[in-house]
Amino acid sequence: MTTLILSVFFTISASAYDVEVDGIYYIFAKKFAIVTSGDKKYEGEVIIPESITVNEENYTVTGIQEKAFENCTGLTSVTIPNSVTTIGDFAFAYCSGLTSITIPNSVTRIEPYTFYDCCGLTTITIPNSVTTIGNYAFYDCIGFTSITIPNSVTTIGGGAFRDCSGLTSITIPNSVTTIGGGAFEGCSGLTSITIPNSVTTIGDHAFCDCSGLTTITIPNSVTTIGNSAFRGCSGLTSITIPNSVTSIDFFTFYDCYGLTTITIPNSVTTIKGSAFTNCSDLTSITIPNSVTSIGDGAFRGCSGLTSVTIPNSVTTILEGTFSGCSGLTSITIPNSVTRIGNGAFRGCSGLTSVTIPNSVTSIDSEAFEGCSGLVSIKIGAGVKYIYTGAFAACKELETVTCLAEEVPETSSDAFYESWIAYATLTVPECALQAYKTSEPWSGFGTFKTVEGTEAETKKCETPTISFVDGKLTFDSATEGVEYVSEVKCPDAGNYYTDEINLAACYDISVTAMKTGYENSDVATAKLYWLTSSGTLEGSGSTGSTINNVAMRGIAIQSAGGFITISGLDNNEMVRFYALDGKALGTATAINGTTSFTVQSGTVVVAQIGNESIKIAVE
Repeated sequence: MTTLILSVFFTISASAYDVEVDGIYYIFAKKFAIVTSGDKKYEGEVIIPESITVNEENYTVTGIQEKAFENCTGLTSVTIPNSVTTIGDFAFAYCSGLTSITIPNSVTRIEPYTFYDCCGLTTITIPNSVTTIGNYAFYDCIGFTSITIPNSVTTIGGGAFRDCSGLTSITIPNSVTTIGGGAFEGCSGLTSITIPNSVTTIGDHAFCDCSGLTTITIPNSVTTIGNSAFRGCSGLTSITIPNSVTSIDFFTFYDCYGLTTITIPNSVTTIKGSAFTNCSDLTSITIPNSVTSIGDGAFRGCSGLTSVTIPNSVTTILEGTFSGCSGLTSITIPNSVTRIGNGAFRGCSGLTSVTIPNSVTSIDSEAFEGCSGLVSIKIGAGVKYIYTGAFAACKELETVTCLAEEVPETSSDAFYESWIAYATLTVPECALQAYKTSEPWSGFGTFKTVEGTEAETKKCETPTISFVDGKLTFDSATEGVEYVSEVKCPDAGNYYTDEINLAACYDISVTAMKTGYENSDVATAKLYWLTSSGTLEGSGSTGSTINNVAMRGIAIQSAGGFITISGLDNNEMVRFYALDGKALGTATAINGTTSFTVQSGTVVVAQIGNESIKIAVE
């Protein structure tokens, strides 16, 4: 009867499992039984026996099949016998109710994803028989606070303890040689960790985002630190890289903004891209002479750095290497460097001066853009190319020296918004004319030669100011100038009284500017609005108001003892008097303008029609 029942049972369920004994499902492999999944999810406490008997045949339980207990959220505990030697991938994945488990000494490997996302697991015993902890074996087991890895383990797989955020301490034994990629990534509760002398490789992302980590010791046995290995370890304050390491990989210490000191050994030849990006508390760093390559953005955003010495071994400063290092006040670029990459020093607002050595042939786009504190630049004789915006928005720039005897091929906007019209350019005497006639170099306001002689400076002629047909007009003997003017009204402002005295006068100033020329002296004048009757009241005209009194504008300019008055009627006479009433002479307007000469520094009175105006003669 028993045999008949089992035969029927096998016929129905062979596709999923071979037999169910005491609520546990099994498949057979020769004389061995392996625990598998079945029709129902496992719940509560499960005790796996060392053997089962079916149809008077004895089967030793030697394994747990992959996914056997997967998603059994009601499972609370499992007892695994010593007869079990293998536990498959995902065997207990997503068993959120599982709180503890003991792995027997017969097991040598914890396979990938075995306890994946067992978020309720608080304790686990890993026996000395285990040599390998597979990839993501304990991923997201957030209930762990501590775990002991036995001395038998040689490899901790990638992501093995990733996102075990409750883990506060862990001991890595001397038997471990490899810490896989992302092995402890996201273990934000870890505060310290000691890596033993047996470890040779720290994988990519191994300790990434361990934000609580404050100290870590890397032994001399380590030869490889993977990319992003300590990325986001914001609690780290200092670290020493051992002499055994030859390369600092991509993003290794990215966003370690609590890092204040770091020691790079002479064994390191390469610092890869973004290795120290956003280490904002780092104040100084010594790059050893062994380093031949510094990658893109290696120190980008290290705003606390005040000084950096680049060794003679480096040939290229790549894109964004020191971009955003706003605290940087000085930088030494060695003679070995031939190229300064795009945005290499962009936004280094604390830099006041920079010397680019003769070895540099190319200054790439935006290399020093936004270095708003930069006052002086010295460009070496070897430079051949200066690209778009290389020195843009360097608004404090006063002096640029370029030693190249052949004008570099320069983008027209290389000095965009750096106000070079107010700066001085010093160049070799033999190339002076070439710089003066080449854009954007011709835009500098003053030219000097390296030999120490000051180049002839062209200066815009001081403009004249006239008032013609109701419009202010400016004129300069220098052709092609632009005018920058300002008109102020002394009456403009806020008042808090019931009576305001109006002067009906505007102060005018204007400067002539032209690329390649020094700005002119500032010309000044006054514009007066005069009534035809001389007064607004008592004119004998009934109902006279400010709106119906005829007015005209008179512009008066005084410079070098000359008084020039425009806005007059043709042949109109102007009388000039000293302050004591003594008549000084008259002048008649021709084409609406007249001039009169008096001693500089005096004050005279000009009578125009019925109006009398005091003029301070400059």
